[in-house]
Amino acid sequence: MPSRTIVALLLAVLFSPRVTIGADAPPNFIIVFCDDLGYGDLGCFGHPTIRTPNLDRMAEEGQRWTNFYVGASICTPSRAALLTGRLPIRSGMCSDVHGVLFPRSLGGLPAEEITIAEVLREQGYATGCVGKWHLGHLPQYLPTTQGFDSYWGIPYSNDMDQQPGFPGYHKRARSDANYMATIEQFNVPILSGTQEVERPANQHTLTERYTQHAIDFIHANKDQPFFLYLAHNLPHIPLFAGDAYVGSSRRGLYGDVVQEIDAGVGRIRDTLDELDLSDNTLIVFTSDNGPWRTFGTHGGSAGLLRAGKGTTFEGGMREPTIFCWPGHVPPGVQAEMGATMDLLPTFAALADAEYPDDRELDGYDLSAVLTGKAEKSPRDRMFYWRGQQLFAVRQGPWKAHFVTRDQYEGMPKKKHEVPLLYHLEHDPGEKYDVAAQQPEVIEQLTALADAHRGSIEPVKDQLAEWGPAKPKQEANK
Repeated sequence: MPSRTIVALLLAVLFSPRVTIGADAPPNFIIVFCDDLGYGDLGCFGHPTIRTPNLDRMAEEGQRWTNFYVGASICTPSRAALLTGRLPIRSGMCSDVHGVLFPRSLGGLPAEEITIAEVLREQGYATGCVGKWHLGHLPQYLPTTQGFDSYWGIPYSNDMDQQPGFPGYHKRARSDANYMATIEQFNVPILSGTQEVERPANQHTLTERYTQHAIDFIHANKDQPFFLYLAHNLPHIPLFAGDAYVGSSRRGLYGDVVQEIDAGVGRIRDTLDELDLSDNTLIVFTSDNGPWRTFGTHGGSAGLLRAGKGTTFEGGMREPTIFCWPGHVPPGVQAEMGATMDLLPTFAALADAEYPDDRELDGYDLSAVLTGKAEKSPRDRMFYWRGQQLFAVRQGPWKAHFVTRDQYEGMPKKKHEVPLLYHLEHDPGEKYDVAAQQPEVIEQLTALADAHRGSIEPVKDQLAEWGPAKPKQEANK
């Protein structure tokens, strides 16, 4: 071959924007999962005073999904749904006895459940979990038994193990937008792997340390495909912000906390850029459920959506969600339906990995719509469970409520002889019940709900059983 031809070919390879070293390598995956973040709490989802420039840029360069759901409206069952691709009613990770796992709980995510981490590790991925777990604090349930090579974080919510003898956090938080508790008020441990390394956790520095551990994981695994699950325990109460962020927001301490999380996302994206990994890494940002509205300014906002955490109204289960993967995910706003349960089959498809076919999955492969190869999402329905009861069903734009509860605590359930019916594209705030005008839609959604209930096989309630109380500690709601 003439030398000039060789030179021309080399120049073409070196300067082609689409040809990079490892271009055929399987993609890396990062999930950034917040806790109690509301649909309206990011700048790119309409908040007027919380500044989230890094997430806003990520949304501009990627896709902002406006109809994206979680599998439950409270912590433990939502996290189980994300990692297994299954509604928590199928794994026993929801309960009418205790809503979530507590420090006295004896159960956790069953070993026979298959997580995203296990699916990807079988494909040669390094897997790391950083942050809040809340799927079982006993050794047999921790992340390193569920497919993760490493873990650093807190095993349950940051308001648990509340200590007696301190001023009441809940009362102070409801009356002071800037109130921040002392770290000794909550005796929450930090685990590294299965070992306790700090107690109580210094919650002033947790967000920064989560970000640093995430960055360290990326550096350590830059030469192989990796899956990083970064699960912040904020903005769940009690709210804590690092010194550099206290007072940084016009929205008070809640805004400070969200802005620190946003800054961490910026640091992670900078790390990917520095390591030349951005074009081969899909980042997903979302939250486990909606805002804890009963905490006033220490809770977030669901924007135009109704209600919040603990409810099956849209504000409890529709989450602010961003997908970013430069060169693969076309930028834009995506109004098609998706859910955290879809991440397992989507990641499996993108990584050419096998995922379990011996069990009922509730997730759909979104890879075609995500990458612009298809216009319609395979997901056209959503089932809204609260504990062990199906409260509502959505199919297409229609949503029927069979049972409602207006907030997380202090309100009774309401059973509706004629289900409430809302057209979510016309009425995302669920203000206008049109059941009387649409009896055929009610009939269709009732039949869908009945068929779905029939697909549920009874399993052990993993959240119901508690051990004895620990001395000088009390479980916190």
